[in-house]
Formats: sequence, structure tokens, C-alpha cells
Amino acid sequence: MFNYTIKYTTENTYENPVFESYWQFMVTPETNSSQDLISSSYSVSDDNSIEKSINGYNFETTRIHTKKPFNNLTFEAIFKLNKSEISPIEPNPEFTVEDDYKAIEVLDFKVDFEAFLNATELTALPKVAVKLFEFETSKHILDNVKQLNTWVYDLITFKAGETTEDMLLETVLEKKEGVSSDFVHLFCAIARVNKVPARYVSGYLHQGDGFFGDSEMYAWAEVYIPNLGWIGFDPGNNILADHNHIKVAHGRDYKDCPPLKQIMYAYGEQESKFAVEVNYEQ
Repeated sequence: MFNYTIKYTTENTYENPVFESYWQFMVTPETNSSQDLISSSYSVSDDNSIEKSINGYNFETTRIHTKKPFNNLTFEAIFKLNKSEISPIEPNPEFTVEDDYKAIEVLDFKVDFEAFLNATELTALPKVAVKLFEFETSKHILDNVKQLNTWVYDLITFKAGETTEDMLLETVLEKKEGVSSDFVHLFCAIARVNKVPARYVSGYLHQGDGFFGDSEMYAWAEVYIPNLGWIGFDPGNNILADHNHIKVAHGRDYKDCPPLKQIMYAYGEQESKFAVEVNYEQ
């Protein structure tokens, strides 16, 4: 068992007063089968009120509505949680390779996972790239997805700040450089083209074990494999998601679970700083 403390901070400075603004943070870790959120605390400058709500995918959001003019706004959240080890994943010996592929062709399966089978703007492959990576039907779907994880890792070079989270795959494939969201969008796109449900995951990565990670939130993927369920894959580090990955939310792509959405009534220049600290004791 790992006892995590996570601190998320953002400081935003504006050249001219902001007269009114709306903020929505999606930074609170969820409680699931491998992690248990113990406590969460939030603070915001100028005594602005904080409200909580649940989004369409059933994840917690933290909302702030400022009504007084300000030139600086700071938001801080601190979370404590327990994270358990994740056991190694292997194909279910009770089912054959043929059983895997029959399952993903069933109509009920396609209907149940429609949201994570269809391409979005950020997970749409250029026509010339649709057959970049094709699954081998002689192998279990799990083995194919592991190979896809490695293939994406080998194709793209991790380069912090090289792209934005809403970069289209055509540009990502041209640059072959990017941040975690670029790896995940490409991974999900190819999994979906091969008829396997895949979803984008937003969360925190503990980088103390030598992993590559973004300076703010991190992204990885979850794939639904028949007879196994949802399995986490981190193509940015060529590993399966483990105790170092703290999940906050998931969606079809980055736009479904960005750490921050905001609406401003202001003009002039602005500067935003983000910081994430992830620490654990075993």
C-alpha cells in the first residue's frame, strides 16, 4: 500500500483587472478499486467561494465564480489517498484468442462502448495513417495492445511544452514529438480503429521512478479488453498503469476531462503558473 500526498497549485496574474470569471477544476482523484481518496482540501485567494459538482462522466469538479475585480488569483488543492499495487495482467486462460475477437463483433458490445469506439476530433487519424498499426488476429487483444503501447512510445519523442493538448493527430504524426496527451490520443485512435474501446485518462504521475511526465497533469489510456475489463496503459513510458498513476477522470479525449476550464471578462496580457507535487510513503 502507498500513502500519497498530492498538491496542485495554479497562480494566474493579469495585466488589467478581471471583473468577473468562472473556473472549473477537475483535479480531484477518484476512489476506485486500486485507490481510496482519504481527504481533500481547497483554498482560493480573496476568500472566493468554492462549490463542487459532478460532470457527465460522474467525476467531481470544483467550481469558482469570482464577482470582485482582481489582478491575481491563486488556487490550491491538497489530496491524501491510499494506492494499492496493481497485479500483472495476463490473458484470461478460460478464453481463446477467437473468443476475444468474437466478443468485440457482438452488437451489444458495440452499443455499450460506442462512446469509446468512435473517433473524435482529437483522435481522428489522417486517411493515410488509418492502417499504421493493425492488430494480428492470431494474438490475444491484450498482447496486441501491449505491442501498440510500445509502438506509440517508439514513434513519438517526449518533449515537454512541444505541443498543446488539443493538437490534431496529423500534426503529431508530422512532428513525432509531444506530451502525454499526444501519446494517448494516438494510442486511443489506433485502438478504436481496431475495434477496441479506448478512453483518455487524466491524473497524476509519480515520477520518482524515472518516468517521463508533464509538469502539470498527466495522461494515459484505458482499454476495454473482453474477459478482462478496463486496463490502463501508459504509452508515454511504455508501461501498464501501476501504483504511480493516480486517476482523476476519463473521457473520449482531452476535451472531456481538462484540469481547468475558465471564462474571463478581462483584457490585456496574463500569466499562468501551474505546479504539481506528488509524494508517497510505502
